Amino acid sequence: MKTRSILSAAVLATLLTATLAAVPQNEKQPIIASTGRFGDPTSVARKYQDYLFGIVKQVTADQVVLAKTKFGVDQAFKFNKKTKFTLDGKPSTFDKIKVGEGVFIDVETDKKTGDLFAKKVVSGVDMPTIPNQQ
Repeated sequence: MKTRSILSAAVLATLLTATLAAVPQNEKQPIIASTGRFGDPTSVARKYQDYLFGIVKQVTADQVVLAKTKFGVDQAFKFNKKTKFTLDGKPSTFDKIKVGEGVFIDVETDKKTGDLFAKKVVSGVDMPTIPNQQ
């Protein structure tokens, strides 16, 4: 009787394993977004890969609010006295940023409050530098 129950358990385990092995696996790959919202690192200049991209929704002297960021919601980034602005590869100011344009922001998070500060805001077309003129 004991041998019979052990043998039937072994047969059931073998059948279960064979059934699971015969189930076809899903070979679909996840969809890879090619939009600016999610950022495709191969389509962005290497020096901006660590920056956050978004569309300017609102800009004031204290902060910029971006839409269409990787966060999926509108996100505010505060300015401080160390924030640098670049427009078309040249130094600029916050008032040159226009609503609706795309910007790259180098973000720094305040560890105590969790506020997001913009270290560098890049907009417009970045002018490439010639290697021997650096």
